[in-house]
Amino acid sequence: MKKALFIDRDGTILVEPKTDFQVDSFEKFAFVPGSISNMVKIFRELDYEFVMVTNQDGLGTDSYPEDTFWPYQNKMLEILESEGIKFDEILIDRSFEHEGLETRKPGIGMMKNYLAGEYDLENSYVIGDRQTDVKLAQNLGSKAIFIGDSKAEGAALSTNNWNEIYTFLKQPATRKASVRRSTSETDILVELNLDGTGKMDIKTGLGFFDHMLEQVAKHGKLDLTIQVKGDLHIDEHHTIEDTGLALGEAFLQALGDKRGISRYGFFLLPMDDVLAQVAIDFSGRPWTVWNGEFKREKVGDMPTEMFFHFFKSFSDTSKSNLNVKVEGQNEHHKIEAIFKAFARSIRIAVERDLLDTSIPSTKGTL
Repeated sequence: MKKALFIDRDGTILVEPKTDFQVDSFEKFAFVPGSISNMVKIFRELDYEFVMVTNQDGLGTDSYPEDTFWPYQNKMLEILESEGIKFDEILIDRSFEHEGLETRKPGIGMMKNYLAGEYDLENSYVIGDRQTDVKLAQNLGSKAIFIGDSKAEGAALSTNNWNEIYTFLKQPATRKASVRRSTSETDILVELNLDGTGKMDIKTGLGFFDHMLEQVAKHGKLDLTIQVKGDLHIDEHHTIEDTGLALGEAFLQALGDKRGISRYGFFLLPMDDVLAQVAIDFSGRPWTVWNGEFKREKVGDMPTEMFFHFFKSFSDTSKSNLNVKVEGQNEHHKIEAIFKAFARSIRIAVERDLLDTSIPSTKGTL
């Protein structure tokens, strides 16, 4: 299915005059900074049709004669076409706001062709500088990108920078996953956003385990929810093992085909007397190498024998290679350093390269 960018004109491509909101002279004719260069990149690199959708109040009336509109409209199109940008359709509503016509944004009267099922509207965007553009996106069943200094409610992105619009569109959709793992031993919910900011809501029933998983969210810049009801009246094994399995499954789901990711992550992390080393490869093949010994039976309420088991479970379901090494004296520091290095390695490995959106493998698949 086709995808489209429904792009507003004044305030989005051209600077909108604050006096009368009409571009009707060369003194008022100016492009929004970054609009041309970034539209060029979007047009060349991404799979969107360009559609201009603009309200031009009273165009063709005495208040806005045709001959004060078309010279600047045509010059704008000429400049854009000289850079390779072409609009598949240009939709201009000429009515006044008080007329309340369906053709005027946020109405969709001019856009019936895009509702016939040929377009993937859910993954198309309206780009504009007014709340009516956000509302238009909602009426179309599309997403909105709002250009302005404030945040627009309901917009997928609010920004005053065309560079950020390009970056946002260049990247795949936000990489999220939700995994529910229910067995006779545990009931686990994991919600993951790889492109998060470190927000967390983690409750496993094991205080030290929660503290370690919080390191993964914080230092990996992941939004992470983990809610666990486990058979702790028996012991900690199933809770820890199944959390690792569910978290790994969430990573596998959120990474998708792994297009554009760095794939490899490596981090060497000191913590007082301890040095932890973690390397990860989201290779599509599980393998775990563990070099770490613990002298205590437990750290907090977490058995030390379960540290390796958690990471092995994560590796199995995320289908990643994981290599862990730690040395030092303090057992708390050792495992905390491992979790922090693990988080930073993940952060590196899942980072996306805007200039290379290929799958990072000569095989063409991971």
